[in-house]
Amino acid sequence: MSYLKFDKNLMINLEQSLPKEMLRTNQAGAYHCTTVVGCNTRKQHGLLVVPLGDEQYNPHVLLSSLDETVIQHGAAFNLGLHRYQGGVYSPNGHKYIREFNCESVPCTTYRVGGVILTKETIFISKENRLLIRYTMVDAHSATTLQFRPFLAFRESNALCMANDKINTTMEPIPNGVACCLYEGYPKLYMQLTRKPEWIDNPNWYKNIEYVKDMERGVPYTEDLWVPGYFQVNIRKGESIIFSAGLSEVSTRSLAKMYENEIASRTARTSFFNCLKNSAKQLYLMKGDREFMLSGYPWGTILARNTFMSLPGNTIAIDHRGDFEHIMGTAVMALNRYMTDGYISKTIHGIDLPDIPMWAIWAIQQYAKNYGREAAAERYSQVVTDLIDFVLSGRHPRLYPEENGLLSTDGSQTPASWMNSMWDGHPVIPRSGLLVELNALWYNALLFGADLVEGNEALAERRNAWLDTAIKMKQPFIDTFLNDYGYLYDYVNGTYADPSVRPNMAIAIGLDYSPLDRRQRKCVLDVVTRELLTPKGLRTLSPKSYGYRPFYLGSPYDREIAMHNGPARPWLMGFYADAYLKVFGRSGVSYIDRMLIGFEEEMSQGCIGSLSQLYDGNPPFAGRGAISHATNIAEVLRTIRTLRRFES
Repeated sequence: MSYLKFDKNLMINLEQSLPKEMLRTNQAGAYHCTTVVGCNTRKQHGLLVVPLGDEQYNPHVLLSSLDETVIQHGAAFNLGLHRYQGGVYSPNGHKYIREFNCESVPCTTYRVGGVILTKETIFISKENRLLIRYTMVDAHSATTLQFRPFLAFRESNALCMANDKINTTMEPIPNGVACCLYEGYPKLYMQLTRKPEWIDNPNWYKNIEYVKDMERGVPYTEDLWVPGYFQVNIRKGESIIFSAGLSEVSTRSLAKMYENEIASRTARTSFFNCLKNSAKQLYLMKGDREFMLSGYPWGTILARNTFMSLPGNTIAIDHRGDFEHIMGTAVMALNRYMTDGYISKTIHGIDLPDIPMWAIWAIQQYAKNYGREAAAERYSQVVTDLIDFVLSGRHPRLYPEENGLLSTDGSQTPASWMNSMWDGHPVIPRSGLLVELNALWYNALLFGADLVEGNEALAERRNAWLDTAIKMKQPFIDTFLNDYGYLYDYVNGTYADPSVRPNMAIAIGLDYSPLDRRQRKCVLDVVTRELLTPKGLRTLSPKSYGYRPFYLGSPYDREIAMHNGPARPWLMGFYADAYLKVFGRSGVSYIDRMLIGFEEEMSQGCIGSLSQLYDGNPPFAGRGAISHATNIAEVLRTIRTLRRFES
């Protein structure tokens, strides 16, 4: 039985099938994303979406969709599906779907009268090329296929309106056509393995609606250009491959290209394999540099997300080389920032106050998996530089206190991962002493000392790090641990924020924590009682003021709610670490059971992946980005941690 398989009854029910999305990427920034029935419900959806520009990740939708039509005995059956103004769905091709299977590659099976047709979609790794293989499984008489491309040529967060600036030229090429709708865009090459007939039939298809954007309270209607259609005959048992890419291809090579690509794929036959595939989809190659995207469909390259997700999305799936390549790229950006204050235009947020600590935490996970010696040889210099950069007070947004703690100002620009903004101001202005920032700093000092132990050249620095960690331990406890047994979220002067938030879970889950085992357990009990859900930890306790569990409504409503209730799966990684540190091997079965809530998501939302956040109250629906790097990473890291306990 397939792990990700949906039958006719689900597929023809749009209420059930439209919320299910699928994502495929080429690990070079291009992606294909739509619903399982092929109806785009977001402006970021598209059949071929490619990044354009050199420094920043900026995806553009070129080919929005491709409508297939089956013609038999002069009767046309259109397999496409679009939502038009007023909620009208047409041409209702989903009613012909008999099965959707996503185990290896997305495969849709259609039945039209006596015709059984399969459609399989695959991206070519590291190349901006999408292939779709159509196979005529059965046909009782002569059959013709038509392919009608819907073109956008726009940024993924924009919308297209009918205009007279469009270039309508369709250039003939071997077995296909090439076009470029607007100046500044690359050509789109569309070809088939069989020589088709191209029929000009230019038209704007107007008022296509994207229901997910409508729900989000943002513009949701656009017009798409359809220049005509391909037409080709097909026989029973025959396969035809459609290629869409940024370069012309030898159509004779497409069949082999397709088979080679399938052979390299990991089948989605288990929870782990689904997450492994989703993790690899986030890799981004740009020339000789490698990055980690924060997610899809509107993710970008963020420093904090890179370091938070790097261990889980590489080490936990045995991709050591990718960790080293991505970390190497990030280290170059860190070094430039520490040396001359240059802020990377590619890796956003390299100057944020918690970045040094998250970078060191990522290296710490490398050391835990591959040994202290290997980590020291490769990363001791950058760890040393980062600690000294913070300790010396050279970071412009970190202020070392006399007692060893670090303070920061988040009143105007967010200083932590709780970074939602509205009207130019942080929704949660966490300033002063932040609990997870100082816990990460304590952890960084002790890990750094362990990493360089025995290095005589760094002995004096190492002693200074140890002295700082020893000095800050009791002030950390005095500052954050309250009489109710949990940790204040932040302390700014005489104000101690009593909100019960999951940042304390980070503090108790780190390998080096200022808290002893008894104190960790007290905090863990509060986190378990007030924050734990089947989809991770809530960002705020239901008992705390301002709790908003549902990430719904207008942009304002969603921004206010983002860190005030919805649950985050990535926090489960630190919760699991804390739980296992407190309960040891006896806690393994409990954490293993908690993962069931995430495995259920493999057939929901973006199938095979995890959403950015989940409502804080039942039924804990997924919201936000459909595939999120930190969530995938920390669930993967938790799985690897459990395997170590079980071995």
